[in-house]
Amino acid sequence: MKTMPAAIQNIYARRSVRQYQDRPVERELIEQIIDAGRMAPTAMIKQPWKFYVLTRRESIREFSKAIIKTLAKEMVHEGAVGIAKLAMGALYNLYYSDFLKAPDIFYGAPVVIFITAPKDEPWACYDTCMCAQNMMLAAKALGLDSCPLGAGKAVEHTPIFYKLRIPYPEQVFLALIIGYGDETPKAHKRIKDNVVYVDDPEPGCN
Repeated sequence: MKTMPAAIQNIYARRSVRQYQDRPVERELIEQIIDAGRMAPTAMIKQPWKFYVLTRRESIREFSKAIIKTLAKEMVHEGAVGIAKLAMGALYNLYYSDFLKAPDIFYGAPVVIFITAPKDEPWACYDTCMCAQNMMLAAKALGLDSCPLGAGKAVEHTPIFYKLRIPYPEQVFLALIIGYGDETPKAHKRIKDNVVYVDDPEPGCN
């Protein structure tokens, strides 16, 4: 059996990690990770993304608490539908995890990066997602772990959003957490019967 190229091995090794060591990430590594994000494909080479980075524990905790409060309010307003939407998401920590007494949507990670793009950029969602994937793979290659948080978008509805200094018309698409992982999650089983070779003849056809 052939050995997989290093890039593919890295893809298979990456996991969404939700436990982190109490250890800061060097600024040089953060810059390398962001540079990898900048190399992502982008529609018409617009490179719409911007990166807002938190590295102070106090700031990360403050934003974590504000986001959880905001999500909790949204859940109440949306009723049963809201509970269904959020039960498997960010509020999982609040009700079911070790963060019961001190919930932390960022899982104790020492780096939080909010990725933004202009509201009126039609392809920004795809661009920022590809950018984030590059960043997570770069983090893994550098000996770090990561996890994407779609619930990071909720920061826009918190009363402390202004502290990120994100100007209009930018919007937050997601947050990435990065750090030295303190767990090794197993890979989930991948679905394999989801490929259709369109040019192959249908079964039973000559």
